[in-house]
Amino acid sequence: MKALSPLIVFLTLYLATSIVAQDFYKVPIAVAFLVSSVYSLLTVKGTMNERIGIFAKGAGNPTMVLMLAIFILAGAFAVSAKTMGAVDATVDLALRYLPEQAILPGIFLASCFISLSIGTSCGTIAALTPLAVGIAQQSGISIPLMVGLVVGGTYFGDNLSFISDTTIVATQTQGCNMKDKFHVNIRIVAPVAIVMLIVYFFLGSNLSSPVLTDNMNYWLVLPYLAVVVMAVCGVNVLLTLTIGIFLTGIIGMWMGAYDVFGWFGAMNEGMMGMSELIIVTILAGGMLEIIRYNGGINLIIKALTRNIHGSRGGELSIAALTSLVNVCTANNTVAIITTGPIAKDIARRFGIDPRKSASILDTASCFTQGLLPYGAQVLIAAGLSGLNPIAIIPHLYYPMLIGLALVLAILFRYPRKYS
Repeated sequence: MKALSPLIVFLTLYLATSIVAQDFYKVPIAVAFLVSSVYSLLTVKGTMNERIGIFAKGAGNPTMVLMLAIFILAGAFAVSAKTMGAVDATVDLALRYLPEQAILPGIFLASCFISLSIGTSCGTIAALTPLAVGIAQQSGISIPLMVGLVVGGTYFGDNLSFISDTTIVATQTQGCNMKDKFHVNIRIVAPVAIVMLIVYFFLGSNLSSPVLTDNMNYWLVLPYLAVVVMAVCGVNVLLTLTIGIFLTGIIGMWMGAYDVFGWFGAMNEGMMGMSELIIVTILAGGMLEIIRYNGGINLIIKALTRNIHGSRGGELSIAALTSLVNVCTANNTVAIITTGPIAKDIARRFGIDPRKSASILDTASCFTQGLLPYGAQVLIAAGLSGLNPIAIIPHLYYPMLIGLALVLAILFRYPRKYS
């Protein structure tokens, strides 16, 4: 157990202190990783320089460095696009031409599309929740249902977006291409999204259209569309994000949203906004390398796979481990960062396609995160709507169903080509 003690220290420190404080965001996750990382150095024999060398090997391996570069560019793109009004334009575009009876499926579709475009569930929730609450108040429909619809839809994009933290981490830790992971993942969750669209169509057949602005400029949507198209076409993610950033600068200055210094400021804000995630990634990478060095990874794999035979059991163990860590950390990205290297070893041992293991990591984390009343997404939605977080949970149909879809995909070896 000594080999796994750094991970135990992290989970105990973060989970126990959060429960005592009755707030999972009272304890900074970076601090919990810092303490456990420092402790991990004490579990290795050798000089301090040798111990730090092992830690640095994990923190600075090529996969980690690439991930950090993607985080930096993704942050710069997201905030520079938001600052010039791209989020508002995207919301307006998604809702403007919908027939009245399609308001509920339209808002769900907007939530899916916006989160897919901007790669963040929290940003989408912040943009759409006030609109959803206003429509609910005007139409008399349940506010928890409307908010749950928005929150649920954001996990479609969080799960599939090429600039989502979860997608970046899942693909990089498993060593597969984002485009290929998307092809596997969409087969698992698309049927669920279609079912939800049909359900929401019937639930919202008597609603009236929301009031939208009259002078929205849809050129502002172009950077998002360009990023999505290039990513789907398989363009290198770093190049895709770089082009997207330049498009935000060109269009934003052309539209008068900001000058060149405002653009620089927005990019800087976005990059600084990724600082906690970057710190967590570095510390987690170093800590997990020490756990691996001490034999902890092999210990976890043996414990998880002791009674498992074949790839089906291996896939279930990856999903279970990801969900367990996600419950403890209340952060789906951190859960994937923590379990990704372990999942890769399990996948290698049982012959699981890296594209499938990346999809399992991402989908299992989104399913679990979507049902946590202390998760950031639900808390943001609750704060914007004035609801108790517990009131939203029963209406998060999409996260519930993608969890079921993932289990069925594992049990019935779907998609067959990648199983």
